[in-house]
Amino acid sequence: MAATLKKRLSAVANDLLSASALKLGSNVDKLVEDFEAGWQPETTDYSRKLVEFCSSKALNEMCLNIGEKISDGSLSRFTYNMMLACVMPDSADEDSNDECVAKEKEERKIPRKETEEQDEIPLFYSDLMPLLVDNEPSVGEDAFVWLGSLFPLVAEVVNGRFTFETLTAPTGNRLHFPAYDKFLKEIDKCIKHLQKQATPKGVLLADDEFILHVEGTASTQRVVRHIGSTSWPGRLTLTNYALYFEAMGVLSYKDAFKIDLSKDIEHHLKSGATGPWGAPLFDKAIIYESPDLSESVILEFPEITSSTRRDHWLALSKEVMLLHQFLNKFKIESPIQAWEMHSRTILGIIRLHAAREMLRISPPNPTKFLIFALFYELPKGDYVLEELAKGLKNTNSCRACSASSILRSLNASQQSIALTEVKDEPAEESESVSGQTDNFSTLESAINQAREEEKETFIAKATTEGLKEEGIGDNILVLKEQLRPLMNVVLLFQDIVQWKQPATTLLVIITTLVIIYKEWFHQAVSAFLLWVVAKMLKARRENVRDNLNKIVVSIASDQTTIKSIVSAQQGFITVRDIVMTMTIATMKIQSILVSRTNKHANTVMLVMLGSAMLVAVVPLKFIVMATTVYYFVMTSKLGKYIANDRGNRRLKEWWESIPVVPVEIEDKASNIGT
Repeated sequence: MAATLKKRLSAVANDLLSASALKLGSNVDKLVEDFEAGWQPETTDYSRKLVEFCSSKALNEMCLNIGEKISDGSLSRFTYNMMLACVMPDSADEDSNDECVAKEKEERKIPRKETEEQDEIPLFYSDLMPLLVDNEPSVGEDAFVWLGSLFPLVAEVVNGRFTFETLTAPTGNRLHFPAYDKFLKEIDKCIKHLQKQATPKGVLLADDEFILHVEGTASTQRVVRHIGSTSWPGRLTLTNYALYFEAMGVLSYKDAFKIDLSKDIEHHLKSGATGPWGAPLFDKAIIYESPDLSESVILEFPEITSSTRRDHWLALSKEVMLLHQFLNKFKIESPIQAWEMHSRTILGIIRLHAAREMLRISPPNPTKFLIFALFYELPKGDYVLEELAKGLKNTNSCRACSASSILRSLNASQQSIALTEVKDEPAEESESVSGQTDNFSTLESAINQAREEEKETFIAKATTEGLKEEGIGDNILVLKEQLRPLMNVVLLFQDIVQWKQPATTLLVIITTLVIIYKEWFHQAVSAFLLWVVAKMLKARRENVRDNLNKIVVSIASDQTTIKSIVSAQQGFITVRDIVMTMTIATMKIQSILVSRTNKHANTVMLVMLGSAMLVAVVPLKFIVMATTVYYFVMTSKLGKYIANDRGNRRLKEWWESIPVVPVEIEDKASNIGT
């Protein structure tokens, strides 16, 4: 390589090119010549493109035998240098990076505000991550995600940014080599550990079925299945297709009970509470409900304090269920494409296991490492999944560093696909100058949009957390008693709407349409809407939101009630959900009325103004009649067949992003503000 090019590149980039040439059995000059053969002069970032091209070729060779290279540290060092060289390809970038590092060191000298939870942790009791920091250059989020697009063992490009934020939270969102090396070795250790797990008794796993998690053995914590008032300890195994529970016998386990998570049916997984004789005392269980089962399956994960184990199992099980729903929804029928998605999901779960080993004191949020559990809950996450499906459908061959190839290289997968369907991509065709085979611009745009929406929703939800933690007190009993007479009416209305009595439903529809046709309420409704808009504008002009900084609620009461523990707990769970939903809804409406957030208030006012103009021109009876017919049609079998839940999802996301006024609870009724 010419001396001028060596001077142009940074030190880490020169070392990376030399290492790449050595691994490819070539020389740097030959790699540069191959790169320049496809290089377009008008393209910018010559140094970075060159580094990406050469390192990706070498990485494809290393992917053929990953296990040994993880053990000796050569893979972690090479891929870490790839990230460094991606950030600092030029010598000028190296100088600017030194300045940034110096600035970061100065900023670290400023005392950081600790949370209340962190203050309670002793100094000698910490996670492993803060100890895995050195003085070498560190890498940031963009480089980590870029490497994940080439080497999915490290990160999944779809949720790589969420993974990086969670993994590097203890180290100031910077990834250092000791931590990165430890992370890869923990991944390798987890894969080897899962390979040693025994197959559930009486079960023959499919060729593409991989064990993802096991508990309930002698070396792990207990798992208990509750059937009525009886409890059965045993071993629980999760694969990428099902859950298997083996009840403990006298000398060995009994035949496994299978919970198939891959079926395309209306089955659900949720958290639940269990206890002695079926009493819901301890919130440490998951409940599986399926139309194929006569009763729910309840699995408890006992632990002394938190419900971390339950949350971990629930997240993993949901991820497997959502994986198969994703494949069915987007009609991923190609074996290569389906197994690639399975492999990416499996690697995500393995990365979560590795991260939990490194962050034992403060276990990470499982969804940050999982694909579907994250984006099925994230605002605008459905857009990301649509882009993911489009990219997956363009996968018609197995790359050397694809997720499925990595699992095969680590001997973690015995999955076999017909050789006639597998076509390895030629290196010359698969590798672009950028080192990536797919265009992630649209996917990246959808991910960034989802992240921005998540931040806004997180801030809004944070305003309701304090309310959810407060006790409801005697107000629950009062509200429940007042709503009791309405329950029968609600049940009757549900039967009519759901067409359980078709003759009655048709009669109600005809009667309603006749009544609406003979009435004229559009002027009154129009005036009411205009009045509401005027009150909102008046509240904004008078700055009512500034005076409404908090809501003071009194819980003082002279009433005392003695009930059994079981009935009290059951009643509390039922009423708590109803009251909390109604309370938060009323507080969100109040926030809109006083324009606590102009964005939501403006939207509501525009909708009201448009509605007012519509009902002022079009006779209200026709609007109400059309709405009534539409509602009953959508609740019928025909409506469910043609229904699209995207509109409901957008409305739900908008509603969840509305913040509420903080609530302060006081015992003295005299201090309650008006």
